[in-house]
Amino acid sequence: MPPRRSPWMNQDLDDFRDLARTFCQKEIAPNVERYIEQKHVDRDLWNKAGEVGLLCLSIPEEYGGGGGSFAHEAILIEEQARAGDSSWGVSLHNGIVAHYILAYGTEEQKQTWLPKMASGEVVGAIAMTEPGTGSDLQSVTTKAIRDGDDYVINGTKIFITNGAQADVVVTVVKTNPEEKAAGISLVIVPADTPGFSRGKVLDKIGMKGQDTSELIYEDVRVPASNLLGTAEGQGFIQLMEQLPQERLIVAVSNVAAMEFCFDETMRYVHDRHAFGRPIWGFQNTKFKMAEVATEARVARSFLDECIALHVEKQLDIPTAAMVKLWCSERAQKVADKCLQLHGGYGYMNEYPIARAWADLRVSQIYAGTSEIMKEIISRSLPAPV
Repeated sequence: MPPRRSPWMNQDLDDFRDLARTFCQKEIAPNVERYIEQKHVDRDLWNKAGEVGLLCLSIPEEYGGGGGSFAHEAILIEEQARAGDSSWGVSLHNGIVAHYILAYGTEEQKQTWLPKMASGEVVGAIAMTEPGTGSDLQSVTTKAIRDGDDYVINGTKIFITNGAQADVVVTVVKTNPEEKAAGISLVIVPADTPGFSRGKVLDKIGMKGQDTSELIYEDVRVPASNLLGTAEGQGFIQLMEQLPQERLIVAVSNVAAMEFCFDETMRYVHDRHAFGRPIWGFQNTKFKMAEVATEARVARSFLDECIALHVEKQLDIPTAAMVKLWCSERAQKVADKCLQLHGGYGYMNEYPIARAWADLRVSQIYAGTSEIMKEIISRSLPAPV
């Protein structure tokens, strides 16, 4: 895309972008095809990222993190997209799992897990979705029943990012199965706990290098001190408080993907010839690319506004839903236009545009479907006076 510096950028963030770009181009870009073939990134990628300071970027330094802001997280997401990768689940590890522990964990929980997540020794996941429960988190059926000083957990989770490699899983459970929202709690489950197991890495239409897995809990016994929060039943509120950041993360990845699609397609239409001239020479190509550039620019402007708000802790739930809805829907349209301009090659998995087109489809589903986003937004609309 034509160079444009986001208004929330500063010199520190410029320097950090150089670090993130160098790492992604050196450690990730050459391995994208292999990640897809093996259905997961190399485990030592996490350790390498920890060594150079790319994990837990917005976690305080006292817990081993980078002491940065969400802006640092956004830059890493952008540079990962620029490298053509959707396999590495670092945005979930950094911007979601670590922040649940930071926001709701005891001092002991923070000291136990966050430094290891920052170093790459531990990979994090969060288990919300179940085979029969998606966006309706109040209806989860995984149970954590108190037994003395422990919880005994039984249930199944599905579509879990980092599922195959995770060393610790923040798990959404019902500590009171008789209640809906009021019965939900979050519990930290180490992956080496007896009774915890993983299904195979799921065969998805996109994000094929991401180790999205099913997780099974069969009489998994963890200490009651693994509860996140000061009491049972706080889980639903905790989820609602953290979901805006998760939705903003999705929007960042969507806009970065739009810009990646633009760059890939501009290269292609200038190099590829048809009827004796570059595809760029046709008016339709220029008009379509003008549309793509405009879509990406508008989405970027809205995203920049939301990032600036979030850094100042002013991003509200409806606006986070708006940016997630807008960017996920528009990114799919952009990818579709760019794929069309690639012709038959756009349908080949070896071309990055084909992978991007398939990868982006899930953005309208995870972190809350587009329909749920519309419901959230509609609740905030004022009635006529």
